[in-house]
Amino acid sequence: MIRTSDYDFELPQELIAQDPLTDRTSCRLMVIDRRTGALEHRHFRDIGEYLHAGDTLVLNDTKVIPARLLGTKKDTGAAVEILLLRRRGADLWETIVRPGKKLRPGAEAVFGDGLLTARIEETLPDGNRLVRFSYEGIFEEVLDRLGEMPLPPYITHKLEDPSMYQTVYARNEGSAAAPTAGLHFDQAQLKALEDAGIRLVYVTLHVGLGTFRPVKVEDASQHVMHSEWYQVSEEAAEAINQTHARGGRVICVGTTSCRTIESAADEDGIVHAGSRDTSIFIYPGYRFKVMEGLITNFHLPESTLLMLVSAFAGRENVLAAYEEAVRQRYRFFSFGDACYFHG
Repeated sequence: MIRTSDYDFELPQELIAQDPLTDRTSCRLMVIDRRTGALEHRHFRDIGEYLHAGDTLVLNDTKVIPARLLGTKKDTGAAVEILLLRRRGADLWETIVRPGKKLRPGAEAVFGDGLLTARIEETLPDGNRLVRFSYEGIFEEVLDRLGEMPLPPYITHKLEDPSMYQTVYARNEGSAAAPTAGLHFDQAQLKALEDAGIRLVYVTLHVGLGTFRPVKVEDASQHVMHSEWYQVSEEAAEAINQTHARGGRVICVGTTSCRTIESAADEDGIVHAGSRDTSIFIYPGYRFKVMEGLITNFHLPESTLLMLVSAFAGRENVLAAYEEAVRQRYRFFSFGDACYFHG
């Protein structure tokens, strides 16, 4: 039994970072030896000192879309909100709607003085809605004009510069949340790593809002994990497999990159190209097939992300590191500081 309460920790509210740093690489970096639990306190600009020629960094190149739509119910004018989760067809999306009682199948909502119309087609078993959109032109352009960037529930105000909630290498649109471990890199640092012989490999996993969903059962192994779409190219799979063949290390930037390559690997650790949905839930007891290092942020108490990190580095090591991070006033969550687990 994996007790959810065993992954709780005390976090002062003021340590939840509300804004990103202007200089992406200037955040703090806690380096943790996953074998011994030994800690070092550095800055993210120093990450290259812990990587070696022949290593491969795996990065998630998904791009967050302005998925939050604020409008009105067509017949009453009441305020409504639709949050895009996943594209299910040409103009069909799985969404979260508010208020749910007013947006039942058949209801319509209007956005941008009629530039975009939404019709509720179906209520799904989990309460999400299938919504069909009508518009003139190109949907992505309409969405760029009308939509807002969805931010995590613990961010209390609107972001002044939405580009700071995108990685500098984001290119494949489809996420409702950012792969936040990658927010710490800038282009100059990525180039410096490549110049040092570290290979950069890009995969795609479209991050859903389920990443923020709390584990509500005491036996975490009974938690139903959300499903997300990923894609691994032939080039990426080959690069990762070659890294292991040469004796190099595969280091994931973020839990989403980890979940992608672990989903795409067979039992022998060979990564296969392809695209599909994954609902992989990694918690202590899991045997990692590909990943040998992890760059990530500080995660929420009792979250599936904290359990993934604990599966890699050990619950005691991780919670001890988090306790030290609180003592040292590290910044937590999406806009916070970073960890590097190695060894």
